[in-house]
Amino acid sequence: MPSKIRAYAALTPGAPLVPFEYDPGPLSPDQVEVEIIACGICHSDLHMLSNDWGSTKWPFVPGHEGVGRIVAVGERVQGRQVGQIVGIGWYLGTCGHCASCVAGDQHLCRNSRQTIVGNHGCYADRIRLDPLWALPIPDALDPLTVGPMLCGGITVFSPFVHRNVSPTARVGVVGIGGLGHLAVMFANKWGCEVVAFSGTAGKEEAITRMGAHEVVNSRDPKAIRKQAGRIDFLLVTANVALDWDSYLRTLAPHGQMHVVGAIAEPIPVPTGRLMSGQKSLSSSPTGSPTTMAQMLDFAARHRIAAITETFPMARVNEALKHLAEGKARYRVVLTA
Repeated sequence: MPSKIRAYAALTPGAPLVPFEYDPGPLSPDQVEVEIIACGICHSDLHMLSNDWGSTKWPFVPGHEGVGRIVAVGERVQGRQVGQIVGIGWYLGTCGHCASCVAGDQHLCRNSRQTIVGNHGCYADRIRLDPLWALPIPDALDPLTVGPMLCGGITVFSPFVHRNVSPTARVGVVGIGGLGHLAVMFANKWGCEVVAFSGTAGKEEAITRMGAHEVVNSRDPKAIRKQAGRIDFLLVTANVALDWDSYLRTLAPHGQMHVVGAIAEPIPVPTGRLMSGQKSLSSSPTGSPTTMAQMLDFAARHRIAAITETFPMARVNEALKHLAEGKARYRVVLTA
């Protein structure tokens, strides 16, 4: 086993990614080492590269939608074996003893180790992590396309579980990109009537094939207003400011607007708009290992897969530029 891990890193803010090596030291008895097969590119990688959230450490190795093969197992590890195909998401490890971890909400652990925050990520040939966060990939899912499920997928799947979305609900999905296209697929197979809000002309047929029953032009205020009082659960995947009042008006009584897009600006919410109809506004991050396993099983059962474009890892800068320019349809995956 080679001692050094080979990766692609930005050495300084704003710099392109270049080949980079680091020595991880001896394998911890409580960790597994995974040889990366593929890794999805997420908008969070772009945010971290730009240090938009003020938490980037340099040199910086992005990548938190990794899929790979376990090549080494620490002596105290149980439940994971060499040769097993696993996925890596936003977390490398959690404490295991705080209230959130004990409750099964490990993704809310305040002592977590995040894959690309203070650690080197999956744009690499190998990575080490706690076995809890090395999620076994069902045989029915393709290792080369499942990576986006491990961050983007769980981000939009988790609300269906934890916000108790009924299969009889009418679900609206705002923004049909990397997150939104998976949300449409999940909502359809969940049993819901799906209304997709998209501002990109010419995507109606593709969005319908994903599972939307209705496509609304989100650039047309009148089209949004026609949805007033119809939506039981509105999942906002966009990461830009919207006409919030119009979207709140789409909610039916007891309706929920749930935001998973990383929107920089505060969301103005008139209390009366929520109070009238007993509506609510909520948000969530990714999901626990249990919910991630449920998502992977659900995707395998219903043959749900991200629509991806692939680039070899050596063309990582070209792939990042492709995503940053909004050209991705719908997720970009790097192959080792």
